[in-house]
Amino acid sequence: MTNRQHTLSNALFLGFCAVLLVSMKILFRWHLHIPGHSMLVVSFFLILARGVVPGKLPASTVGLWAGLMVVVLGLGKGGPLQICKYLFPAVFVDIGAGLLPSRTFSAWTCALLGIGAGLGKTGANLLVDWAVGMETGVLFLHAGLKGLGAVLFSLLGALLVPPVLNRLRAHGLL
Repeated sequence: MTNRQHTLSNALFLGFCAVLLVSMKILFRWHLHIPGHSMLVVSFFLILARGVVPGKLPASTVGLWAGLMVVVLGLGKGGPLQICKYLFPAVFVDIGAGLLPSRTFSAWTCALLGIGAGLGKTGANLLVDWAVGMETGVLFLHAGLKGLGAVLFSLLGALLVPPVLNRLRAHGLL
């Protein structure tokens, strides 16, 4: 008797999502001066992992692996706190998917998970800014501005997931 949740193919897919997430961040290091634009890629891969792999905490696994890769590769300017910027949105996606009654990952479900991921990124920004000693008034203003962009771009990335899941289902891969 095998457990469908813990298979080699699921672990490889989660690793694939984490590596692609970090690779996309490296390849597309555009300085658009739009806060939160990186959440488009992050939310896409986190929600895709949650939609494909059954079981507990697939998005959190991808977020943790991606955060560790970013720290090891020295990307970003947060040092070890970079892990929080990937792990918080992932935890919000896993908790949100656990609370939602539907397992079909429709556009509405993915949109709600995307908003949750954006709010998770806002929480991570608050934590990182507080850890570096930012003044309280500036801290909330900065996190609020970055959080608004994170929620919007995370919503856009989340809306890219349902067509991908539908194509995977149509070809019998899910």
